[in-house]
Amino acid sequence: MSVQPSPLVPHHDGSPLHVSNAAPVLGETVLVRLRVPEGALAADGTTIGPLAWVGTRSNPNREPRFAEASVVATVDGWAWWQAEVEVENPVHGYRWLLVGADGRQHWLNQVGPSGTETRDRDDFRLVAHEPAPGWAASSIMYQVFPDRFARSAAADDRPAPDWAFPAEWGDPQRLDPPYRSGQFYGGDLDGVREKLDHLVSLGVDLLYLTPVFPARSNHRYDASTFDRVDDLLGGDEALVRLVEAAHARGIRVIGDLTSNHSGDAHEWFRAAQADPAASEREFYFFRDEADGGGYESWLGVPSLPKFDWSSAELRRRFIEGSDSVVARYLQAPFGLDGWRIDVANMTGRLGAADLNAEVRQTIRRTMLDVNPDTILLGESTNDAASDFQGDAWHGAMTYTPFTRPLWSWLLEPGSPGGGGIGFALGRVPTFTGGEFLATHLRFAAEFPWRTRAATMNALDTHDTPRFATHARPGTVPVALGLAATLPGIPVVWAGDEFGLTGEDGEASRTPMPWGSETSPEAAPVLATYRALLRLRREHPVLAGGGIRWLAVGDDAVAFVRESTEASVLVFAARAAAVLEFDAAALGGLGAVAGVEHAATALYGDGRLVASDDLVQLVSDAASFTAWLLPGVASPEW
Repeated sequence: MSVQPSPLVPHHDGSPLHVSNAAPVLGETVLVRLRVPEGALAADGTTIGPLAWVGTRSNPNREPRFAEASVVATVDGWAWWQAEVEVENPVHGYRWLLVGADGRQHWLNQVGPSGTETRDRDDFRLVAHEPAPGWAASSIMYQVFPDRFARSAAADDRPAPDWAFPAEWGDPQRLDPPYRSGQFYGGDLDGVREKLDHLVSLGVDLLYLTPVFPARSNHRYDASTFDRVDDLLGGDEALVRLVEAAHARGIRVIGDLTSNHSGDAHEWFRAAQADPAASEREFYFFRDEADGGGYESWLGVPSLPKFDWSSAELRRRFIEGSDSVVARYLQAPFGLDGWRIDVANMTGRLGAADLNAEVRQTIRRTMLDVNPDTILLGESTNDAASDFQGDAWHGAMTYTPFTRPLWSWLLEPGSPGGGGIGFALGRVPTFTGGEFLATHLRFAAEFPWRTRAATMNALDTHDTPRFATHARPGTVPVALGLAATLPGIPVVWAGDEFGLTGEDGEASRTPMPWGSETSPEAAPVLATYRALLRLRREHPVLAGGGIRWLAVGDDAVAFVRESTEASVLVFAARAAAVLEFDAAALGGLGAVAGVEHAATALYGDGRLVASDDLVQLVSDAASFTAWLLPGVASPEW
């Protein structure tokens, strides 16, 4: 499947250019706008022609409703149509319908234009649930795996636990069991605190820590308690010191909770095993002896017994109310700024049981009661949309809208894709630019705009191979540039900025190579990361602006992020490429005296050449280029 975007199709997205209020209350009437260029094209490339009717089609209470729009302004050859949409349900879907004078119907939803009626699941959405914190969409995230990030001097005085295989910082990783989860480098939270200036130098303002609770592995997803921070990491006091120091630098900190399972050494699970009458027995799925006995666990791994969320007592202790685990670490003295929830997609689900919605909504209510200025992210490695409609998760840690299509476009053909990233049969398919865009749009379209804005744009994570391992030559800046400029939160997995590689998730958990910052291998990668993340930080339109796709070829894509204050034109190429699009797409800046004089190069060495009718973007090799342009002239609300 491939798409060829036209810059002269009608356009709408969830940004402030097109939606008067992205955080309405139930029953509120929101103004929505559609931009229709002169000579607008239909999905089949023909001219739409004069319009007989324009408006929205909503589906409140699953019954279609239409609202007619009217033109409120015409600016630079684009007509702005405006309609009223009453938010009648907590998640209110709508799409645009344009009817030509010839009677043809033209639909527009989040996937793009269509000449036939479209699916409700791809509608634009207004969400009346509580929104994410105002800072979420503008964040730049840095992910730390504490055992492998940095050791403080105090770590030398802590004896290794009985489950561990101690290693020196420079020792090679052992990936064979039991070393795979037992090799112990001894990184701690004071070590993270001592390296915060490195995060500041990158422009990071959101630190995500993988679990910090006591466990019997280096990854700590098998928690033995949630009541304290692991002494091997410095204990509760070290977490307090880290959060205070991060906040002093303008960096927020979120933790990681396993809502699907605990470790088999967890105090709750041991109590449940020791006494069938214990209240903790109902926290887990124990099988009857007639069915073979035992218990359910995550993917059959016995060290990770699965929670049964039908237990009211489990909810009370873990996720519900101010005394719960969820609440405790958001409050003083810890002051975490939110949670990433591990295995959120499987939480509360087993066979006929599905309590996922109840669990996520309870977590969200607890966070709102304790500190509404906190973020809630859920892991869902595949098609996450059905769980991410705004009732709980602010954003997703998922690989379908961005990571997997990006790899398919920018990795060497035939690259392996195992180790947690979710590619079918452990192999990365090879995409053209059109296939990358089509896949990205298909999966992103199912999210409400504001969920998409808080979803993680990760090149890789601690669960996946590292992107750079099999990247095509010169494409690391292309990948990072797209993470920084597409809607969503750009993510740096610790070590990517040093150019580290790894064939799978375990191999990517490499101890940080501190001291190599000025080496010929690391220095240019660090410079690229700092420059591209600075681009994101210095241009707010990249966090909150709308997006229009302008052109795509096998080897390159181009789009523009837009607001009334500024626009940023993005050209990403995996090889030498030329893209062309109609100059009218840039709203009256298409003449030589317009675009070429108005555009300011922000990053990269691609070239912009404009005539009266055409804009041409040229790259001689793999490259990422961005230009600053004036903002969109739009009517006031």
